[in-house]
Order: sequence, then structure tokens, then C-alpha cells
Amino acid sequence: MDNTNKIRKRYDRIAGYFDLLEKPMGTSGFDKWRKELVNQAKGKTLEVGVGTGKNLRYYSTEMDLTAIDFSKKMLDKAKAKYKDDLPRTSFLEMDVENMDFKDESFDTILTSCVFCSVPNPVKGLEEIKRVLKPNGQLIMLEHVRSGNKMLGTLMDWFNFIPLYIIGDNINRRTDENLKKAGFENIKETRLWSDIVKFFIVKK
Repeated sequence: MDNTNKIRKRYDRIAGYFDLLEKPMGTSGFDKWRKELVNQAKGKTLEVGVGTGKNLRYYSTEMDLTAIDFSKKMLDKAKAKYKDDLPRTSFLEMDVENMDFKDESFDTILTSCVFCSVPNPVKGLEEIKRVLKPNGQLIMLEHVRSGNKMLGTLMDWFNFIPLYIIGDNINRRTDENLKKAGFENIKETRLWSDIVKFFIVKK
């Protein structure tokens, strides 16, 4: 079984109680950051890795939104909760590393705590660049490896624990991966230490 299928199965397995697992994040500022993330979406929008729909409550009912996830069970949870509230939203089972969209399809692409679990993050970001319109924006709320020597090393040592449980890497270098994928106009904003960040990326 390849890495993508392993991680997909892990997310399918925890879909039923994923919201409970993420509940502490709501009290640590993530809900506020999610709202800020969504408020920056303009035009035809793609949310990658929608999960159980943590961001969906913040979208306007008029938003032209496509929400994708590679876990069918996570996507089904999001759809069950929000399909009636967001009539213009399409829910699609899809892997960010191999998207079915035409080139230059979206004005805005959003991710939140997604690129910790994409097996090949550079390939996923290259696909995002492909489907993003010229002058479009990629907006990311992501946790990354700390640049602090001691903390970063600890994150490397203990990465195997969340990776084994749900396929979540705590030591991703998303800033470097964005550059490897061909993005050049990258703005970072620290939200919590140098571990949780906003990335606003222009194509």
C-alpha cells in the first residue's frame, strides 16, 4: 500500500471523532485564525483538505466554493453538516497531488493544517500552482517546523508519533516547499511562535 492510501485510511478511521480531537485547537486561537483565513477568499475558491468542515461556517452562502478532501469519510462529514447552508459549494473526493481541474481554474486556494499530511507536499503545491489563475492567491494556515535549533530537533525526533497515528508531520518546512514548487511571492505571518503561520502566496 502506498503512502497516500495509508494516510487516507487513517483519516477515514478517525473521521467519526476527528472534531473531538481538534476541539482543543478551537480554544487556542485556531477558530479566530480560520475566520481570518476565509475572510481573505475572493472569487472562485478552492479549499484543499476540507476535512470535516472546520472552516465552512465562515464562508458566505454566495461564495463559489469547491471543497476537496482525499478522505471520503471526512468529506462526507463536512457535506452532511454544511451542504444545505452552502448551496453553491461542490464537495469532491480528490487528492491535491492529482487534481482533476483545468489549468488556471481558481482565484483563491485555501489550506488549513493540510500540508502536514500531504505525502508529497511539493507535488501538491505544484498542482495548486497549476490550477491557480494568474495573479491568484494561495492562503495557508499551517503549522511548521520551528527554526529554533533545540525545538526543531525535538520536532524531528518525535515526528514519528503523529505520523504513525494519523499521518501528520510536525516538522514540515512549508516555506522551503513553496519555493521548490515554483512560488516566489511569499509573505509569512507568525501567529504562534514560529510554528503556526499564515502564508499568503501570489502567483
